Amino acid sequence: MKLNPTIIKGVFIVNTTIHEDERGYFYRAWDSNTINLDGEKLVFTQFNMSFNRNKGVIRGMHMQIEPFAETKLVRCVSGKVLDVVIDCRKNSETFLQYYAIELSENNTQALLIPEGVAHGFQVLEENSRLLYMHTREYSPEHEFSINCQDPRIGIKWPMKISLISKKDQEVPILTNNFDGV
Repeated sequence: MKLNPTIIKGVFIVNTTIHEDERGYFYRAWDSNTINLDGEKLVFTQFNMSFNRNKGVIRGMHMQIEPFAETKLVRCVSGKVLDVVIDCRKNSETFLQYYAIELSENNTQALLIPEGVAHGFQVLEENSRLLYMHTREYSPEHEFSINCQDPRIGIKWPMKISLISKKDQEVPILTNNFDGV
C-alpha cells in the first residue's frame, strides 16, 4: 500500500500491490499499521456499501461537520465511477477546488478523504458498488452537502446525469458568504 498525494492537501490516492496467480488475485484493502496520517492510526468504525444500478447516477456531495467530522476511505469494488472531492476547509489553499479520479474494480485504487472535504461520485458502469470506511458514525444532524451542479465549483461530469436523489437536488447553491467549515 502506498499513499500518493493529490492536488488537495490531505486527500490521497491509495495504491495497492496486487498479488495474482492462477486462482485470481489478492490485495490488502487497508492496513492501519502501515498507513497513518501525521503519526496517527486511522480507526474505521463504520463500513457502508453503495450499489448503483444505472450509469450517469450521481451521489453527493456530502460530508459531516464537527463534532462528527470524519475521514473516509472510498473504494470501488465492482464497476467504475468518477469519484470527486471538494475542499470545504476554511483557510485551505485549495478551498472550493475539486479533485476527480476514476475508481474501478480493475485499478483497485481507493481515495482517502480527510475531515472537511465533501465527497460524491458519478456512476460510469451499470451495477457499480462502492465500499466506504468511516472514522465516525453517521449523524444526520451533522451532514453538510454541496450541490453537485454548483456553478461556483464547476465539476465537469463525464456523462449526462441520469438520476440524482431529491435530497441532493434540493441542496442550495453556495452563497458568496460561504467561507468554509
